[in-house]
Amino acid sequence: MSCTIIVGGFFGDEGKGKIVAHIAHHDHPSIISRGGVGPNAGHTVLVGEKSYGVRMVPSGFVYPRSRLMIGTGVLVDPRIFLHEIDLVHVRDRTFIDKRCGIIEPDHIARDKGSDHLAKTIGSTGSGCGPANSDRVMRTSRLARDVPELEQFLVDVPEEINGALNRGDNVLLEGTQGFGISLYYGTYPFVTSKDTSASQIAADNGVGPTRIDDVIVVFKAYPTRVGEGPFSTELSRDRSDAMGIQEFGTVTHRQRRIGEWDGSMARYSAMINGCTQAAITGIDRVDKDCFGVTDFSKLSVKARDFLAMAEDDIGVPVTLISTGPELSQIIDMRDV
Repeated sequence: MSCTIIVGGFFGDEGKGKIVAHIAHHDHPSIISRGGVGPNAGHTVLVGEKSYGVRMVPSGFVYPRSRLMIGTGVLVDPRIFLHEIDLVHVRDRTFIDKRCGIIEPDHIARDKGSDHLAKTIGSTGSGCGPANSDRVMRTSRLARDVPELEQFLVDVPEEINGALNRGDNVLLEGTQGFGISLYYGTYPFVTSKDTSASQIAADNGVGPTRIDDVIVVFKAYPTRVGEGPFSTELSRDRSDAMGIQEFGTVTHRQRRIGEWDGSMARYSAMINGCTQAAITGIDRVDKDCFGVTDFSKLSVKARDFLAMAEDDIGVPVTLISTGPELSQIIDMRDV
């Protein structure tokens, strides 16, 4: 039995989707369940020549033998959910907790129409902030109140804890990143709830004593979409000259690029209870590392960077992504 949480250590867009997909194929979980906010976060998984961008379905969907779940604490937009399950062909194995809060058209309108949220904070406009506000005020509809979701409803905590009791592996997939946690991020430039590993466990109804590993994903060159402090941010000219250009999965806004932030990595690892770390984008540190799948074939420059990062984080770096495709990874967990 193993229950592993995977969360982002910086401002989101760390490549969690690829890490989840890789671990799913390697560890064969019977359930992959999402925590986090809702459809305001996108995950991109590249398998061969095909790219998948999802906002509601867990990014581990590429592993075909897992049941996919959306935990109790996650907001659901029924329109996005119903579109995605058919888009990626997972209608028969995807489930929603009956108590999930529902995003209504009014929530989206309020989100986009608020100068504070849309312009000052840089909200994605997906309705999550207003929907979470209504949930707190106890005026929100829940998934059990939406007829078109009835066939997908389960008790996610019962399903997950039952799987763990049977000795199965379970993955709990976080969204967003530590730097935009409502509690620990760069408030007020944050999302509408906590994004730490503790919250992802709570979102899925899994008690802390049942968590075996917390894998925090860090990007060699952190990125941030939208407004807010970013202490290691590079100028656009410099990041462009380095060949680093990225765009948000949901908003398609160009991401701001920064250098490695050891202080933030250390604090993030502490709050998340990190037991092992993943580093993505090592090919940005040294282009010669692109696609490498053997640690011994990494350059000295890349290995020096990983040693520095490991010292900052305080736990072993066990997963190293060397490119966007699912196979471009070094997995040190069994070494």
